[in-house]
Amino acid sequence: MFTLETEKPVDYWEVEALYDLCFAPGREALSSYRLRDDVPPVPDLCRVVRDAEGILAGAIRYWPVRIGSERALLLGPVAVHPTHHGEGLGGLLIRDSLERAASLGWKRVILVGDAPYYGRFGFTKLTEVEMPPPTNPERVLGLELCPGAWDGVAGKVVRDA
Repeated sequence: MFTLETEKPVDYWEVEALYDLCFAPGREALSSYRLRDDVPPVPDLCRVVRDAEGILAGAIRYWPVRIGSERALLLGPVAVHPTHHGEGLGGLLIRDSLERAASLGWKRVILVGDAPYYGRFGFTKLTEVEMPPPTNPERVLGLELCPGAWDGVAGKVVRDA
């Protein structure tokens, strides 16, 4: 049994430790982290999942960004503890948070990731949107939370300060 809830301030360091465990050393040197510098995450969309003993099993965070005059959500990181891989927790976190984002009025989501994995949630390659270098453009994916949300949205992704 798992419990899904909104991340609380007390969860911060536990979530950071999970991200350190799941991602390569130096993860904060990635270009997507420059979009998060000095910008707080979207609190209602930062979620954690805990196992029956209350141990953190997974987490997801979102950050506001801009492309031109349009706002978007930057999904990531999302991570599941290695002892819970294959249990569907990553999908649970993604589906739950995307539903919440839509209900809160967000229109579009962007991420840097694996198209085969994120494609099952509806993400597709964005060709008119540029993440900070040295991001591989093949890994820049987007999702519309309402029809046409990416129509005409083009340019560089910047922090939403």
